[in-house]
Amino acid sequence: MDNLLFCLNATIPIFLLMILGLIFKRTGMFDDAFVKRMNTFVFKAALPVLLFQELSGADFIQVWDGAFVLFCFTATALSIAIAVAAARLWKDRSIQGEFAQAAYRSSAALLGIGFIQNIYGNAGMAPLMIIGTVPLYNVMAVVILAFMKPERETINGELMKKTGLEILTNPIILGILAGMAWSALSLPQPVIMQKTLKYVANLATPLGLMAMGATFDWRAARKKWKPAVVCSGMKLVLFCAIFLPIAVGMGFRESRLVAVLVMLGSPTTVSCFVMAKNMGHEGTVSTSAVMVTTFLSAFTLTIWLYVIRTMGLI
Repeated sequence: MDNLLFCLNATIPIFLLMILGLIFKRTGMFDDAFVKRMNTFVFKAALPVLLFQELSGADFIQVWDGAFVLFCFTATALSIAIAVAAARLWKDRSIQGEFAQAAYRSSAALLGIGFIQNIYGNAGMAPLMIIGTVPLYNVMAVVILAFMKPERETINGELMKKTGLEILTNPIILGILAGMAWSALSLPQPVIMQKTLKYVANLATPLGLMAMGATFDWRAARKKWKPAVVCSGMKLVLFCAIFLPIAVGMGFRESRLVAVLVMLGSPTTVSCFVMAKNMGHEGTVSTSAVMVTTFLSAFTLTIWLYVIRTMGLI
């Protein structure tokens, strides 16, 4: 019972914030324009500041874990390969690209940080997990969506150049790199700076989660329910079942193991829909997968957390 209460205390507040966002949208307190601005603020300001704050005040040498970053990268790469192989089994070629992207691409940054903060009071190993996953997420999303378009096209150098530039200028990546550089140089932080960073960083999780909940729409989820359900099974169950035991065998515990769990088993990120639409896909499978995984992850993440907690791994 203690383990179950621990897990519920970690997961339920996260999803209650998302439900609040949905309620605020339904009651008219949030509208589409406001939610879009919230997402932009969290992505470009609050979340990078949070990551900078966590890393800049830490000992760079002590924080860095090359084996953990390499594991996150490798597990992500293998998950992408499995997702692409599964996508090619669908006879409807028009949904293959969306299915593959939605099956592997997690909302690891926003939900992951909120999840780990709720357990440990800080971002823990989430920044290192993000380094190992987010650049690969973005590169492969462009490759997959371009190569597996309803009308197949050749991936050109201009597209890859644009993708590389987007990764290098990604606010989340910049926040992590700036925090690591600050820590490595052992630069001091005046109290005024510390408090200002803290105020902005504290906005990231609640605003981001409420904005995510405000985008929830069951009508969209019903349109492509079969691929969305299969995709959700892969996203929330299959990858965790494959790679969590490997992470445990490699000795990852506490915040490292929780970061791996979030990387593997968090819901599909809403940016999947935006990227799919911008690259010539319908977007329905992406939207459906986001909705289904967001709803079901409230249960699956609790179960996975309960399992590793009961085993004494966190």
